[in-house]
Amino acid sequence: MTRTELAQYILETYSTEPDYPWLKSPTFAVFRQSSNRKWFALIMDIPRDKLGLPGTELLDIVNLKCDPLLIGSLRRMPGIFPAYHMNKESWISVALDGTVPEEQIKMLLDMSYAATKSTVWEKMPPRSSAVSTDSHTYRQNLIITPVN
Repeated sequence: MTRTELAQYILETYSTEPDYPWLKSPTFAVFRQSSNRKWFALIMDIPRDKLGLPGTELLDIVNLKCDPLLIGSLRRMPGIFPAYHMNKESWISVALDGTVPEEQIKMLLDMSYAATKSTVWEKMPPRSSAVSTDSHTYRQNLIITPVN
């Protein structure tokens, strides 16, 4: 899967267009959740040696958020690396050079999207407005409803 194919897939699947926040790196594309503006994918081109690979040619990669419990296993797979320039405990870098199968990239992207979605807690009112001296009101405000 190429960077262009991945960007098109993200647009079609999540209705999300990239933004390009860095003047010094105009090809670095950030994809954000529409609900909370959290990043779920960052497409970059970086020198291969930054990932421990031989050579200095540019390699297209995508950084994806990942469950920390899976990261160790995933990093043992060809084309998956500790995240470039991000928290290596919860992000991975995936080569976009054909090393990683397209379906696996899509699965990892789906996981990243889900991991960065708004949670119920983010949508709740501030604690001061949820707490009342009336115990009935307090219990009502603690009811959690699913987020669609």
